Amino acid sequence: MPRPVVKEITFTLDGREITAPEGMILVDAAGKYGDTEIPVFCYEPKLGQPVGACRMCLVEIEGIPKLQTGCSTPIRDGMVVHTQTQRVHDAQRAVVEFLLINHPLDCPVCDKGGECPLQDITYGWGPGTSRFIEPKRHFKKPLELSPLIAIDRERCILCYRCVRYSQEVAEDYQLVLQQRGAASYVSTFDGHPYVAPFSGNIIELCPVGALTSRAYRFRARPWDIEGAGTVCAGCTAQCNVELTVRDERVLRVLSRDHSEVDDGWLCDKGRFSYQAVHAEERITQPLVREGAELHPASWEKAIEAAAAALKKAGDRAAALAGGTTTNEEAFLLSGLLRDKLGSSHLATGVGGEQPLDVVRALADPKLQATVPDLEFAHTVLLVDCDPIDEAPVWDLRIRKGVRRHGTKLVVASARPTALDQNAAATLRFAPGGAEGFLVALDAALSGDAGNLGGAASAAGTNATAIQEFADALRAGGEEVVIVYGDRALRGSAGRALLNIASRLNLANVANAGLLELPSTPNGRGLREVGFAAGHGPGFSTISAPGHGAEAIASGLASGDLHTVWLHHVDPLRNYPNRPAWEKALGTAQTVIAVESQLTDTVREYADVVFPAEAYPEKEGTITHPDGRVQRLRQAIGHPRAASDVPGSGVRALWQVISDVARELGHSAGTAIAGAVVSKRVFEAVPFYNGMTLDGIGGRGLRWQEHATFEVEQSDPFVLAVPASLPAKGESELRLGTFRPLWAHKDVDLSPALQFIRAKQVVELSKADADARGIGEGDRVEIGNGTRIPGTARIRAAIPAGSVFVAEGIAEHNANVLTHGIVEVHRVGPGSTDATSIPIQSTPAVEGRAEMPPSAGLPIPPREVT
Repeated sequence: MPRPVVKEITFTLDGREITAPEGMILVDAAGKYGDTEIPVFCYEPKLGQPVGACRMCLVEIEGIPKLQTGCSTPIRDGMVVHTQTQRVHDAQRAVVEFLLINHPLDCPVCDKGGECPLQDITYGWGPGTSRFIEPKRHFKKPLELSPLIAIDRERCILCYRCVRYSQEVAEDYQLVLQQRGAASYVSTFDGHPYVAPFSGNIIELCPVGALTSRAYRFRARPWDIEGAGTVCAGCTAQCNVELTVRDERVLRVLSRDHSEVDDGWLCDKGRFSYQAVHAEERITQPLVREGAELHPASWEKAIEAAAAALKKAGDRAAALAGGTTTNEEAFLLSGLLRDKLGSSHLATGVGGEQPLDVVRALADPKLQATVPDLEFAHTVLLVDCDPIDEAPVWDLRIRKGVRRHGTKLVVASARPTALDQNAAATLRFAPGGAEGFLVALDAALSGDAGNLGGAASAAGTNATAIQEFADALRAGGEEVVIVYGDRALRGSAGRALLNIASRLNLANVANAGLLELPSTPNGRGLREVGFAAGHGPGFSTISAPGHGAEAIASGLASGDLHTVWLHHVDPLRNYPNRPAWEKALGTAQTVIAVESQLTDTVREYADVVFPAEAYPEKEGTITHPDGRVQRLRQAIGHPRAASDVPGSGVRALWQVISDVARELGHSAGTAIAGAVVSKRVFEAVPFYNGMTLDGIGGRGLRWQEHATFEVEQSDPFVLAVPASLPAKGESELRLGTFRPLWAHKDVDLSPALQFIRAKQVVELSKADADARGIGEGDRVEIGNGTRIPGTARIRAAIPAGSVFVAEGIAEHNANVLTHGIVEVHRVGPGSTDATSIPIQSTPAVEGRAEMPPSAGLPIPPREVT
């Protein structure tokens, strides 16, 4: 959908002529272009069309006899507006007085005190005195609207923001207003707790102290805290955040609105998992294995041990990086292995690496879509990914595009996604069939009937379904954004994706292109700075390519590789084929781990452990999937260790890598300041040339907007039909995996999120469940040889013959299953320990209806049928 054409008009505001875009809401135009504040409560532009509910924004417009709401009035050429007349002041004072009739005098104890819009507006526009002496209403407080959010009902001014957000933005439809008129109150539809991936956003939306964070409640006052801007490194979305800091501790995470990145929203994982930063389980000093046990050690001893192991390994050393690894850390670590040790065995993702020409072509600036394109493109195609789990705020952006701008969504995946209900067309292929689907889609778009049938069969679908899907894709318009995940890039999938982009002419269409969802938060940045087996910084050619993740595991297990450096990576939890990695790490002569907690990997296999920084402690840069280089800013100091080991405590990881390089005599890989490392990165990557930390600032820079690199253009590749999927028996199912949003070690360590920690579920179709006598919630086992337990979840949208289990979780992880064909058996009735949340019901007060009791009710799943 093309961006709206901006036409400038002139209107008069309090006697001054103002020029602003035609159709802009008066409140926004007055504030942005007229430097005049019009007070609002209910208005929030991110929520969509205004409702004019609170009447706080009343203004006088010449030619209209009655006062008008500034939040719902678009400006027009020649309009004359008055905001400072006596008539306007009287109306605004009356509205404030009305709101304060029953609003409690909680300011001294209210968490919102000092940063409350109602306070500010009362001082600026209120009457200053009250004519009411009657007692105010009182309710039981606080009520747990959810395990994360407390609600003080008597403070609510019925602005509708939270309800509108639930229904119009997140589209979870859980919040409603019960009763009518003065008896209205915010509640959930059925009394269940408000549990949703984005529920915490209503805390920031609330203009009073009615909705507060239970994790932050009574932890600090506004004058006790400092705000520190940085970037959340919890997932690929890289949302801009402001950390609330008191006494070197993070107490709260707020959104830092960036329309090009996050649109001002946060997911609950990013908002509440900050508690892991200060968890008691954090490693705060180096550890070195002596015998069978890890023991605290000085930094000097740990660095000497790591350097000695790397020197002995030489070109048989390898490194894996992920998590919150910055561009600077990846650049130094890859330089250490490649330049000093002669090893290019570097991996960042769970899958294999595409050929270098494909990697370069996929990064072609002409093919790069942006996050706003998800909202304005004619069509968005999702390929084997679900943004709700991998980049949550993208889910909201796509919903916004469909809802506001008529963006057409088409989804092709093995597992149903949360966006299926918004999609104009969906297509299911078998688990592992993404490569076959992309080859088949390319054949359908090019009219190659010869390849279409075979590739469709290899994907586990049929030619007719692929052709209909291709027609739906073409029919949406020329602006197409293709969002694809790492799991889709197998075999010839990368070349097929480039072919599809060529058939759709995406390189020559504005607001269109490709947008990758890497498996790690800084996946794109790690590749661009050269942390890859097949290329150097800036996708440069290297003389001796190395091994990817799977080959590193094999090399360690066979003895061909000796030492591995795990940088913010836990392969036993996050990589496929855990048995292979257990063997690899058990056989490796030395395992060097950079980790923040004692995971199974660290406890059982690490020989040297460097304590990892949390993202609020980091200084450096990371690269967004659309090419925007963003800056991590240090908000708190590094924690100190409790032991008496001299010099212990967490250090900057760029410094740790530099110290190891110095111990190895690699002077070129050392640095004395983080800014120096950043400068080296910008110089080494051609398309980062000219960037500076000051230039990146708090908003980031997309390198495609000021630099480029040449990609050799070629005709579409000639693709072969992928190999057929392995055959399965009559009682067997094809295994697919997915990574839940909550499958993260920081969630495991955050007390506020314990209720929603990811547990193993086994998702299957109703037909397959009925054939096996399995009911919703039954305990089942899945596997073929190795088995894992889980809770059955029956989903109507899953095609018969497929089953899906969760990966990346702490217990009963799917990565222990090494076969793509499995069996599922019922082992017991529904679990009695299903996740449940006690929540207080609201007592009937002054004739108001009672909120339905909800103590102990299970969390309703977000089902897609």
